[in-house]
Amino acid sequence: GILRRFAVHQRTWWFAVSAFVLGLLGTTLGGVLANMVDVPASGLMFAGGLFAIGMVMSRMPLTMLGYCGGLTVGMFFVTHALFMQLILLPLFGCILLVGIAASRLDFALGRARWAAEYAAQRPRRLIQELESNGTGWFWETDRRGRILYISPKISKAVCGNATGLIGKPLQTIAAEQDSNGSSPMGERTIGFYMSTKSAFTDVQIRGACEEDQWWSISGRPVMDQYDQVRGFIGTGSDLTERRRSEAEVSRLARFDPLTGLANRAEIGNVLAQALKSASATPRPAALLLIDLDRFKNVNDTLGHPAGDELLKQMSRRLSNVVGTSGQVGRLGGDEFNVVLPGLFGRGQIGSLAKAIIESVSRPYVIDGTQVSIGASIGIAIAPDDGRNSDDLTRNADLALYAAKESGRGVHIFYESSMHSSADRRRLLEQHLTEALATTGLRLVYQPVVTVKTERVAGFEALLRWYHPEHGQVSPSEFIPLAEESSLIEKIGVWVLRTACTEAAQWPIPARIAINVSPIQFANPAFPTLVAQVLAQTGLEPARLELEITEGVFVSDHLHAEKQFETLKRVGVRLALDDFGTGYSSLAYLQRAPFDKIKIDQSFVRGATIGQNRNGAIIRSIVTLAETLGMETTAEGAETEDEIELIRELGCSHIQGYFYGPPIEADELGRRLKSEGQEPQRQGHKVSRSPRYRVLRLASMTSPNGSHNIRLRNISVSGALIEFERTLTAGCAIAIYIPDGPVLKGKVVWVENTQAGIAWDQEIDLGWINQPVRRAS
Repeated sequence: GILRRFAVHQRTWWFAVSAFVLGLLGTTLGGVLANMVDVPASGLMFAGGLFAIGMVMSRMPLTMLGYCGGLTVGMFFVTHALFMQLILLPLFGCILLVGIAASRLDFALGRARWAAEYAAQRPRRLIQELESNGTGWFWETDRRGRILYISPKISKAVCGNATGLIGKPLQTIAAEQDSNGSSPMGERTIGFYMSTKSAFTDVQIRGACEEDQWWSISGRPVMDQYDQVRGFIGTGSDLTERRRSEAEVSRLARFDPLTGLANRAEIGNVLAQALKSASATPRPAALLLIDLDRFKNVNDTLGHPAGDELLKQMSRRLSNVVGTSGQVGRLGGDEFNVVLPGLFGRGQIGSLAKAIIESVSRPYVIDGTQVSIGASIGIAIAPDDGRNSDDLTRNADLALYAAKESGRGVHIFYESSMHSSADRRRLLEQHLTEALATTGLRLVYQPVVTVKTERVAGFEALLRWYHPEHGQVSPSEFIPLAEESSLIEKIGVWVLRTACTEAAQWPIPARIAINVSPIQFANPAFPTLVAQVLAQTGLEPARLELEITEGVFVSDHLHAEKQFETLKRVGVRLALDDFGTGYSSLAYLQRAPFDKIKIDQSFVRGATIGQNRNGAIIRSIVTLAETLGMETTAEGAETEDEIELIRELGCSHIQGYFYGPPIEADELGRRLKSEGQEPQRQGHKVSRSPRYRVLRLASMTSPNGSHNIRLRNISVSGALIEFERTLTAGCAIAIYIPDGPVLKGKVVWVENTQAGIAWDQEIDLGWINQPVRRAS
C-alpha cells in the first residue's frame, strides 16, 4: 500500500524494521537489568538512554515509530517490575505520539513529493503514449537541421532502428525532393523552410520508406537569448490512412463501383479533354453511345444479382475490344459509352462498333444459365457532329435512338436529319395528349375469319391516329411514345370502353379482340376495370377477347397468374399475341389459361415462297394448341395460296388483308347489316416478294427537288416511304441511302405523307447490315 510506496521512496523500510528490533532488544535488556539490579537509579538511567536513542531517531519519523513500537512491545512482554513499567510507559507513550505525528507529517510531505514527481512525468508519458499508439510524433534538430531527437517509430520506418536518424538532416525522412527545395508537384519542402529559418505548418511529404506512407510536418525555429536560431522543434502526423481514404473517395467519385469503368462524370471529363483545343476548332474525337438490348429481361427473370454479374462480364468484354484506342464508361443502368480521342475514319469506327456488338452479343453463363443480350450503338464524330461535349452527346443519342428503331443490334452514325425526327417525336408526344383529350384517336376493325366455314367470327380493334399536320401516324410510332410518356394506360381505357360500346351494337354476336399493353395489364385494378366496362356497355363477357403479349410475364409471374385467374372469373377470353417472335416459352401456356394462340405474321408471310421452314413451324404451333385445347389465328394472310396453306396446316382462324383492310366503325356496321358474317375477299392469288420493315433516313431526288425521306419497308421490287414535301404518282425518283446504294424507281401511289415505290429493276438487299423484320 501507501506505506510501502513511501518507505521504498525514502529508502527507510529496512531502517524502520531494524529500529523495531533495536527497541525490542533494548526493552528486553532493560527488563533483565531491572531483575538483576534492583536499583531505581540504574533503571531510570537506562530508560533515559532508550528515550535519548528515540529522540536521535526523530529526524527519521518512520524509524522512530518502529523503535518506539519495539520498546512498547518488549516492555509489556518482558518487564514485570511495576516500577519499570510505571517509568517506561509514559516515556514510551510520549515517544510513540511524537513518532506518529512526525510520521504523519512525513507521509504528507512524501505524498506531495510523489504527486509532484508524477505530475512532472505526465508530459513524458503523454508523449510516449502519442508516439507509440497515436498518429502524432515529435522531432528536434540543431541549428544546422541535423536531427537531435525524433520519435522512434519514424526512425524505424525510415532506417529500421530507433536511433538511426540521429545526426542526419531532417529532410532525410522525406522522399522525392530536389536540390531546389521543391517536390515534384512544385510544393515547398521542409529543407526549404529550414534553410530560410521560417516556421512551417502541415507540409505534406511522402516518407522515405519501403511502404507507401505520407506525413504532415509542422515546425518552428527555437531562438536563444540573443535571438539566434538554436535549432528547430516540431511535430508530425501520419496521413497515410487519410490519403488512402481520399484516394478511395476520389476513385468512387470517378469510377463505377460495379464495373470499375469511368462513371458519367469522369467520362464526361474525358470527352471534354479529348475535345479541348487551343484554337476555336475542337480536336477530332468520336463518341459511341451503347444501349444493351434485352438486358431488362435478365434482371426480371434471373434477378438483379445475375444482372450485376452480366454487367461485369460485359464490361470486361467491352474494355478488351476497345483496348487502348479509347476510354470506356458506364452512364448508368445498361447504358455505356466509348470516347475515341484523335482522328479516326468512319470505316475504323464502324469496324470497332461491329466488333463491340459481336462481342457483347456472344452468350454469357450466369450461375450455370446461358444468357444472351445484344447492343445498339449511336455514333457522333467531332467536330462535324458537335463542337462540344453536350452537342456531341445529344447527337450520338439521336443516332442511338435511330439504331434502336432500326431493329436493334446495329450501329448508326449521326445525321443532321435526325433532329427533325426528334422534333417530330416531341411534337407527336405533345399532340398525342391533346388527341386523347379531344377524341382525335379512332378505332378500326379487321375481321377474323374461321378457316372451315370462312365466316367472320370476330374483329380485332386497331388504334389509329390521324394528325391534322402530319397525316396518318403509324401505331408503331405513337404507341412507343405513349408507353414512354405513361399515356398508354389512359389510351388503353379509352380503347376498351370504345370497342366494347361499339361491339355491343353490332347486329351479329361477333367477338371483339383488344390489345392490352403489359403496362396496363400490370395494374391490379385492370380486372375490375374490365368488369365495369362490360357491365356499363352490356357486352357479354364471352365476346371480349384480350390479346396479351409475353411481356406480361417478365416482371412478376405470380402477379400475372393472379390477373389471369381474376379475368377468367369475369368470363372474358384470353389470347397470346405474337407467339413465336419473342422469348416464347411453353411455361407461359402451362401457367396462363389462354383460349387462343395468335401465330405471328412473320411465319405466314412468305411461307409459300421457296424452301423455308415456316410451314413446319406453323404446323407445330397448331398441334401444340390443339393438344392444349386452344384455338389458333394466323395473322398477316394476304394471298390465296397463303390461305390454302393455312387451311392445310390446320389453323382455326385467319386474319389478314386478304379479307380486307381494317375499316371504320360506321362502315363496319353497314356491312354487317347488309352482308352479315360473309367476308370480302380482296387479296392476290399468289404471294408477292416479302417486304422487310426498316427505319432508314435517306435523301431522295424527284422532279419536285431534293428532300429527306424515311424508308418504312422494302423488298426487292419496291418500298414504302414517308416524305414531307409534295410528291406525284408516276414520277421518277432516285433514293440515296447513307452507307448504301443509290436506288432508282418511280412513284406508284401517294397517300397523305406515304408513297409506294417500284424499283426499275430488282435490287439486292445485302446492303442492309442489320437484322430485318417482316413488315405488317
